[in-house]
Amino acid sequence: MQSAETVLGVLRERGMRGLPCNELYRQLFNPQLYLLAYGRLYSNKGAMTPGVTGETVDGMSLGKIEHVIDALRHERYRWSPARRVYIPKGRGSTKLRPLGLPPWSDKLVGEVIRLLLEAYYEPTFSEFSHGFRPRRGCHTALRDVANTWTGTVWLIEGDISQCFDRLDHEVMLRILDEKIRDNRFLRLVRNMLKAGYMEDWIWNATHSGSPQGGVVSPILSNIYLHKMDEYVEKVLIPEYTRGRARKQSREFHKVWYAIQCARKRDDRTTVRRLRKQLHSMPSGDPRDPGYRRLRYVRYADDTLLGFAGPKAEAEEIKQRLAQFLREELELDMSPEKTLITHARTRAARFLGYDITVLHNDRKVSGRRRSVNGTIRLRVPRSVVVAKQAQYKERGKPARRPELLNQDDHIILSTYGSEYRGIVQYYLLAGDVFRLARLQWVMETSMLMTLANKHRSSVSKMARKYAATIETPHGMRKCFEARVERIGRKPLVGRFGGIPLRQNKKTVITDRRLAPVNTKRKELVTRLLAGRCESCGRVDEVEVHHVAKLADLGRTDNRPPWADLMAARKRKTLVVCGSCHADIHGTRPVPAHTE
Repeated sequence: MQSAETVLGVLRERGMRGLPCNELYRQLFNPQLYLLAYGRLYSNKGAMTPGVTGETVDGMSLGKIEHVIDALRHERYRWSPARRVYIPKGRGSTKLRPLGLPPWSDKLVGEVIRLLLEAYYEPTFSEFSHGFRPRRGCHTALRDVANTWTGTVWLIEGDISQCFDRLDHEVMLRILDEKIRDNRFLRLVRNMLKAGYMEDWIWNATHSGSPQGGVVSPILSNIYLHKMDEYVEKVLIPEYTRGRARKQSREFHKVWYAIQCARKRDDRTTVRRLRKQLHSMPSGDPRDPGYRRLRYVRYADDTLLGFAGPKAEAEEIKQRLAQFLREELELDMSPEKTLITHARTRAARFLGYDITVLHNDRKVSGRRRSVNGTIRLRVPRSVVVAKQAQYKERGKPARRPELLNQDDHIILSTYGSEYRGIVQYYLLAGDVFRLARLQWVMETSMLMTLANKHRSSVSKMARKYAATIETPHGMRKCFEARVERIGRKPLVGRFGGIPLRQNKKTVITDRRLAPVNTKRKELVTRLLAGRCESCGRVDEVEVHHVAKLADLGRTDNRPPWADLMAARKRKTLVVCGSCHADIHGTRPVPAHTE
């Protein structure tokens, strides 16, 4: 039996060499892949959320893996419909978006399929694609725009209308069939796409789209939209990119020659006047028909194209891309969100940033106008206003009643993590200092929440929790709450301490790609040991899971197995079948609520 790392390494090699994949379905019989998938999924919050069958990660065992493999080997495995729920689009938002909750077995098989597809297709994906990919994310896409799009004139914002809900199943299977020559694997994927969903206990068919909430959806959407990447990279970019450099402007050259003549006459007044005129003129011909540049970047279904050329050709690029999506991929561009923006006079919105092109003839560095044509990333004012609104009532900072029953360090940690996530995302922006207003609003809301809890004042709370910490940027003021613990590290909740200065090297990626020599998770090693951690018996074991350690109850009235989990600081316990039955018979684990 090959290890999971060996299987994925072979698939990566075949993908890099462009070889077809003939026996992908047989890889689903390898238990090592399921152990790797289990190690990746068990700690997710959704692992304890039941689907339509009520199955969760609790009770995971080697026997369950063998049962799934046996069903796949005889092609008896059946996908269950996902349980559909609706969640807010953001904190404080009234808009809801659907989310599918598949059962645990479907999550496990889906993760194995994702591992196989990602290993094979990842080496073939375009360098212009950044969404749902290892070692890539929003920041890598934005930094690519900022560093390589100098001289862009027009920004073409592309937005595919209801992209993930409208992915055509037949087109998806046709794309997979181009490289995967395995009918059993393709049937399995087809059945997964057609599994449907349950809403109010009524089954609904899925005629298009990728499975909402399924772990395999991101890789399937990337495989689907890779066709668009190929079209832009191999057809549009070669056609609309030509010339090594712009031709010299005749008017610029005439003024430059006049300056040389004035210097020979030692006419300094004329030199100063002509140099001032020269700094307001482009050195290259902006209408040079022999020079064009087209650049492209995509994150999930959001695309951005940068074009240096006339607007008529930019309109043509937009129409050709929309026609390709409509005819080849059965997708439509959203007319309201697909815009052509003049980069110097207006801003294009991409991944939550405003993108513009700078122009300042007075900024001269090294005898060159170093600013002109460079890309600038900015924090949109509307984003700052929208983020502030979540912490305000009637236009002023307000307390958050849902946090009043929490400990002080949890309140500070909650505000701190929310603030830190916003700031770190916008550190690429040249005007990240605009978030100072948001910092004040969140800080005031936090102090008002603490003051309301302790029946005190905001100023007293500010003095009580004020602290100075050492950071890579020097000493910084912040707010901090500590809970000291004997023999253990203190619990610390912290807000602030992050300088609002641009950091062009900051990186936030979606997730990391597992290297070929992935170390086995500790939980998988404990499961393979086959020893009950409660009674010590060597037998077939299962893994008991809880959603959080707080579910174990208070110290004075919890059973021995709960004390054992609390002492180990683990939300898992490997137990035999009888011990697991006793656990659920004496103290059922609280259900995870939505």
